Amino acid sequence: MEQKDILSLLRKVADGQISAEAALLHLKKAPFEDLGFAKLDHHRTLRQGTGEVIYGAGKTPEQISEIAATLSRNGQSTVLITRMSQEAADVVASRLPLDYDSMSRVGLVGNWPAADGLGRIVVATGGTSDMPVAEEAARTAEALGNEVVRLYDVGVAGLHRLISHMDVIMSASVIIAIAGMEGALASVIGGLADCPVIAVPTSVGYGASYGGLAALLSMLNSCASGVSVVNIDNGFGAAYQASMINHMRRQS
Repeated sequence: MEQKDILSLLRKVADGQISAEAALLHLKKAPFEDLGFAKLDHHRTLRQGTGEVIYGAGKTPEQISEIAATLSRNGQSTVLITRMSQEAADVVASRLPLDYDSMSRVGLVGNWPAADGLGRIVVATGGTSDMPVAEEAARTAEALGNEVVRLYDVGVAGLHRLISHMDVIMSASVIIAIAGMEGALASVIGGLADCPVIAVPTSVGYGASYGGLAALLSMLNSCASGVSVVNIDNGFGAAYQASMINHMRRQS
């Protein structure tokens, strides 16, 4: 239930259209809904400004479909699904209008919201192999109402590729720096940008990269100020944090 729905309900009580008891019953039903295999948080938007997101990995296609349908039925206009398989996408699409991207494994049921953030989120990758994680971040940020600029394959192996986009770097409100191997991209961008940088290590790399652990440790030890780090391959988590930053308003 969104804030506008609560306000509408209160106005109906004030106008005498519904009783206070009926409104109370409606609010009691709103906090969560028990489907047996999942308890859906219908107050998430009211508390946090963003509705519940479905993590698709480990859930059956039927479970994902039922969760998405229930959230939509209860007024969540944008239902984001991450780590979604093609099989799950096919099942959901047979029941609901779904926009699915196989590279990022991100699906969206409902409407893509208009961008209403303070500025732009830049998603930059060290290489093309990092694009699945980058697209998870980019599509998540767009689903949360942000303008996103993609800056792919600008790793430190060819630093001139990044330097040629300094106008994009300097105009960003938040930058998500995504890289595998040694993860140096985050430090380089952190030393150039005047905005928060969120580093995402990826599992891309040869043997001694240890599935992204080398990049994670490099990013955690970055000498550049203003760099924060999320978990390996966690494009969603980086985008959610970036969206929160990009939607902050000065408190009066």
